[in-house]
Amino acid sequence: MTRNPVLEELHAARRKILADCNGDTAAYLRDAQLRLEASGKPIWQGKQRTKRIIEVADHPLPDSGTSAATR
Repeated sequence: MTRNPVLEELHAARRKILADCNGDTAAYLRDAQLRLEASGKPIWQGKQRTKRIIEVADHPLPDSGTSAATR
């Protein structure tokens, strides 16, 4: 198998992070959240998308009178 130094570095960082938190992922996430809040940096929030309701094939669509199956 080919060695990938980037992946090795990522795995080493993950092992160190978990070792610092005694293997407790929840503790790490709580600490990360506190550090994020203390940094004062904004958190990116994506645009909320609306879900489009798909009509059932047996029911006509209100605007055209055609069924969803024919569209």
